Amino acid sequence: MDDASAAVIVDARGIVTGWSEGARRLTGHPAEVAVGRSVRTLLAEDAPTGAPLRSGRSVLRHRDGHPVPVLLTVRPLQGAGGAPVGCLITAEPPGTETSPAGRAFQQASLALSVLDTEQRFVRLNDAACAALGRSEEELAGCTLEEAAWCSEHTRCIERQLRRVVETGEPLHHESYGRAPSASRVHAWNVEMWPVRDSAGTVVGTAMTGSDSTEQYHARRRLGLLNEAATAIGTTLDVVRTAEELVELLVPAVADFAAVDLLDWVLGADEPPDRPGTALVLRRTAHASAAEGAPRAVVPLGRTDVCPPFSPPARALKEGRAVLARAGEPDVARWMAERGVPAPDGGPGIHSLLAVPLRARGTTLGVALAVRNLRPEGYADDDAALAEELASRAAVCVDNARRFARERATALTLQHSLLPTGLPGQAAVDVAHRYLPSASAAGIGGDWFDVIPLAGSRVALVVGDVVGHGIPSTATMGRLCTAVRTLADVDLPPDELLTHLDDLVTHLAADDRVDVAELGSTCLYAVYDPVSRMLTVASAGHPAPALVLPDGTCRLIRVNAGPPLGVGGLPFEATEIRLPEGSVVALYTDGLIEGRDRDIDQATDELCRALSVRADSLESLCDGVLKDVLPEEPGDDVALLLARTSVLGADQVVTRDVPPDPAAVAGARVWAGERLAAWGVVEIGFVTELVVSELVTNAIRYGVPPIQLRLIRDRTLICEVSDASSTSPHLRRAHAFDEGGRGLLLVAQLTQRWGSRQTDRGKTIWAEQSLPG
Repeated sequence: MDDASAAVIVDARGIVTGWSEGARRLTGHPAEVAVGRSVRTLLAEDAPTGAPLRSGRSVLRHRDGHPVPVLLTVRPLQGAGGAPVGCLITAEPPGTETSPAGRAFQQASLALSVLDTEQRFVRLNDAACAALGRSEEELAGCTLEEAAWCSEHTRCIERQLRRVVETGEPLHHESYGRAPSASRVHAWNVEMWPVRDSAGTVVGTAMTGSDSTEQYHARRRLGLLNEAATAIGTTLDVVRTAEELVELLVPAVADFAAVDLLDWVLGADEPPDRPGTALVLRRTAHASAAEGAPRAVVPLGRTDVCPPFSPPARALKEGRAVLARAGEPDVARWMAERGVPAPDGGPGIHSLLAVPLRARGTTLGVALAVRNLRPEGYADDDAALAEELASRAAVCVDNARRFARERATALTLQHSLLPTGLPGQAAVDVAHRYLPSASAAGIGGDWFDVIPLAGSRVALVVGDVVGHGIPSTATMGRLCTAVRTLADVDLPPDELLTHLDDLVTHLAADDRVDVAELGSTCLYAVYDPVSRMLTVASAGHPAPALVLPDGTCRLIRVNAGPPLGVGGLPFEATEIRLPEGSVVALYTDGLIEGRDRDIDQATDELCRALSVRADSLESLCDGVLKDVLPEEPGDDVALLLARTSVLGADQVVTRDVPPDPAAVAGARVWAGERLAAWGVVEIGFVTELVVSELVTNAIRYGVPPIQLRLIRDRTLICEVSDASSTSPHLRRAHAFDEGGRGLLLVAQLTQRWGSRQTDRGKTIWAEQSLPG
């Protein structure tokens, strides 16, 4: 044993078995007196019987009787097999450290402490004592749990200290917690490392801690801002964006939070030029942190009038965050008017923060954050954080508002362009559905139409314009108008698509048309109820499906041409004769295509859905959408179903006319007989006059063969065909002209008239209303 140090060896019974010269100088007891005595008799204060000696401050009794304050370090001694055989106790007077290293330890700005292997304090510097709020004399020999307020963070540090003793490895730990008297969470960065003797044995641990509270709260604020970048604005929905802001504020920033928006923000209107005198806000979202947190005074969806002195009104007027506390007169008055309890006598609201929601120079509403459960009130750094969160949320709310306005505009424009009440005709019974897309891309350019043609025929059209939003809808309107115009000329489907392709190409090349991309797919089909012939041409559009009367369904094989706007390639028409009662399904690609869908599988699903027996076409439409569409379609969907009808022999009669002027009288008589057989003799005079004029023109200006056909449908249709491709033109006859009055007379006596080109020439037709 080193005689220069005050060291004592004690056996397992507490009897002194070794006594150094340093111990004699410190206490005045020679070795022959001290050895063999109980070590407790050397203490100035009586220790509890059976209590082990602890490292830390203590007081010894000098030989002459005066007390000797010392700092004890107790190290256990082990025998063979690791059994405890006693301990080694070293002692030194406290505060006698005069070396620069000792003074540096005591005066360090970091909290430094030394503990024994049982995690009891041996030495603490001034900063550590200040952090624990007690003197070194009081803390010596205490565990961390005894010295500090107990929490999970304290117990975690003690576990880490035991781990350092067991492994001999240093550790880093970040501790967070709120002391009972503290107003907010405090954070510490703690470094722990083993203390070894000259033999390398771990005899204790050292620990240093630095207050990182400000850095902790700064990191939390930065984390909230980073979270806001991904958590707010995930959808283009105003209400959902407000909910996301509330979910971010509660409980991280507030015990209760709410978002109130101006009424016009939730609609598709622009902000008013002159705001009203009263501030009326509509509750859009709110949430409470836990039981005991404030509850909403204003229900969701209800309006609230905020007086000028209230924090929300002040925040909107001043354009900045407003900090308020319950004791302020205006706040107390505002809370009283709303029926909010005061904070006295319970966990009432003690601090609140009102932040305006402004984006692009426009005020949208206000966010309100309230605290009552956590003791700390809002400070300036909380206001700065709330303003940053509100700024990001306001931009997302404004984006959602603008998207909703553009969507509403595009949807209104599209509904005005799509057919609402389909025209009456006997060729097909139709049912249709149009579902606008709910995706962030906006409304697409899907469209459909049913156009009556001459001769009781009908045109079925469906198309899909490239892109989304208002430009796509405007392009759709142009194509709708162009198709109707070309259909009125009665062009065959392939020729109509050729002209439509030229139109799209010219629009795309026109510098005055401000569009980034212009194109469309289109399918145009014409059904003739007399011949039961369906003629189809496609410009890059999905093939229509055909359901036969026996319930079988298949796709019609169509030679699809390129989409409109590509140019340079021809379009081909496909003809197919249909049984009566067949159903033709025209649709856009949104029905069968999707990011994660297999188009062949979706097409099979469509055919199976169309094969299901339904009471009506309307029910079949609903069934197809239910069975084929995904839960969240990513594109617009247009569906048009047409069930074919046939005009029988009792509704259509035909007569060949010789190219002889004398044959006009016979044609007139034949027409009168047909009308009498149909029971519509009331229109016989006009009909005979129309037949006379059209047949005479065909004989005089046309090329044989000449054919006269009468069709009794919803109207009476008179058609005269010849082999000439020259179409007649309506002109005004002068007073002394011998001709030129026939077509003028026909136009005045009938509902409408016209001509169309056929494979063998042309057909001149006129329609009359049936009596009754």
